[in-house]
Amino acid sequence: MKLTSLPSISTLKCFASAARHQSFTDAALELGMTQSAVSKKIKELEQNLGVPLFQRVGRGVSLTPAGQNLARDISRNLDQLENSVQKAVSAGAGKSALSIATLPTFANLWLIPRLPEFQTQYPDIQVNLSTRLEPFEFDREPFDLAFHYGLDNWPGMKMLRLFGETMVPVCTQTFFDAHNLSDHQNLLQAPLLHLQSRPSVWSEWMAEARLASALRHSGQVFDQYSMIISAALSSLGAAILPIRMIERELDLGQLRQIEGPVLSMEKSYFLVRPFRASNKAADVFEQWVQSKACDT
Repeated sequence: MKLTSLPSISTLKCFASAARHQSFTDAALELGMTQSAVSKKIKELEQNLGVPLFQRVGRGVSLTPAGQNLARDISRNLDQLENSVQKAVSAGAGKSALSIATLPTFANLWLIPRLPEFQTQYPDIQVNLSTRLEPFEFDREPFDLAFHYGLDNWPGMKMLRLFGETMVPVCTQTFFDAHNLSDHQNLLQAPLLHLQSRPSVWSEWMAEARLASALRHSGQVFDQYSMIISAALSSLGAAILPIRMIERELDLGQLRQIEGPVLSMEKSYFLVRPFRASNKAADVFEQWVQSKACDT
């Protein structure tokens, strides 16, 4: 069936939001609309397409198979459209726009604090950041570059290794003194902070330090490094953290390193870009990032 007219952008944004939240009510809150207005637009879209996109499940909704397929494509296409519009606006202002996919913790703790320097040096290049946690197909996503943590295994891409990840145990001076950590044997009784995705890192460190490691999985667990850093700064416990992500806190004396081994991880941070026609703004950003990686 060929559509006689394409749905409006507002209708597609309603659908994308409802699909993401699995809720018309939450979509309405996100878009500043009423729930009935969102429901009406979804109904009009279903009538236009001739297929149901949602099914009622209890008091909520879930996507039908057709809805799942559409949601996947619409989300990507809206991102691409937004990126194209942003580049046109930047070009109209005499600037180039770079759309970069990045890891949230890496962006917050390493990249963004350095971006003011880039903007000062290159005021005609606008950097836009979005979160992506896994490798993706550049041909299907609206990005010029991506930051990646892992191995050199993003097929068909140019991967520039920036640096590896070195992890050290840290805490506040207050915590250090309270638990007498001048002798790191006392870590066996001290509260420890854990990252959800790396539950064994303290046990690995204890093994390297030749300390008995029973019960080293106990302690508070967080799912973001930024949370662990805040917890460590609040003296809730000792943490093992990537040293490049806490340079500022170490320099200011807000955290201090605990004596013992340094863990060098197998994975590294990379700047990734496709092998395709040269992008001068991307070339400039790549050279700048490489220089910052060397500085650290």
